[in-house]
Amino acid sequence: IRVITCRNDDDEAERVVKDLITHKLMNGKNWKDYAILYRGNFQARILETQLRQMQIPYKLSGGQSFFARAEIKDLMSYLRLIINPEDDSAFLRIINTPKRAIGPVTLEKLGLFAQENHLSLLAAAGDQRLTMVIPKKATTQLAEFADFISNFTRNLLDDDEPVPIIRQMMHEAGYIDYIKENAATPAQEKTKLDNIEVLYSSIQSLINRAEDVDDKNIESVIRKMVLLDMLEQQQEEEDTDKVNLLTLHASKGLEFPYVYLIGLEEEILPHKNSIAAETVEEERRLMYVGITRARQGLTITLAEQRKAGGQMKQMTPSRFLDELPQDELEWLGRKKKLAGNIDPKLQAQHYLENLRALIKR
Repeated sequence: IRVITCRNDDDEAERVVKDLITHKLMNGKNWKDYAILYRGNFQARILETQLRQMQIPYKLSGGQSFFARAEIKDLMSYLRLIINPEDDSAFLRIINTPKRAIGPVTLEKLGLFAQENHLSLLAAAGDQRLTMVIPKKATTQLAEFADFISNFTRNLLDDDEPVPIIRQMMHEAGYIDYIKENAATPAQEKTKLDNIEVLYSSIQSLINRAEDVDDKNIESVIRKMVLLDMLEQQQEEEDTDKVNLLTLHASKGLEFPYVYLIGLEEEILPHKNSIAAETVEEERRLMYVGITRARQGLTITLAEQRKAGGQMKQMTPSRFLDELPQDELEWLGRKKKLAGNIDPKLQAQHYLENLRALIKR
């Protein structure tokens, strides 16, 4: 059993995904041969970000995929309209999200006006002739929305640091207040706001990773995000070869050739509620479930620090790690049991052979 200690939760997700890719290429396996297990659904968000960036197909069990979440669809529609003012479907999704007192009758008239004058809905919304077919109050609302999009389009395309501007745009649009006002519970509000933060981080990460200067501009980054969205939709429609993401509870009764069990820290596994209620034994059984899902290979990860409430929190390794047979553990960076037995040239050759085979498929 391999154990990997990571700096933080971002590092954990990145190392798991890169390790998975390397193992697949070295051994010629399928994506579906791998499962990433975790105690809580919140741990999946950052994994999804890494998997999407590496264009790895995945299946999320017992949860909703990232781009399918309403708040992500809304935010992506704002960004789609920024880079493509003729995206009428994006316009229709956000014109009343949050509410702007623009009813279906007004939108129908706007659509007819746009069609007759060969305009996009956004262009029609800012057209002064609209007052001839729509009441003044509604035309004022539409014109203000068109100006809002136009102003932020200029700001975003001219600035080298677009993420703070996107954040400002969503605040000024009233969307963050809209989330807070319409969330059914404080927990739902936090989840939705956390998802939005993950999207901001994904955009920044794509900018940071871009090697070409042209790929660092916000238009290119948003187009990549839209492409990732389309790819995810396509993957959902097809029953293809995918990495499995699921909670420990959802994994009961299933087995996978290779398993990554993440988040082996106190207050995550075992969960803080179980520690407080002194019901750790149930968490121990859950840990056993995770270990026994793996047929051939098991990798356990833990983070030294983890984000909690916007702050980095120092974490303590899970007590369950001490309960495992230490002779059966290979701590990455501590022991190198096999390093001396592997010829680097043979390892590289094996890697290339599997890479060629993958490309030929």
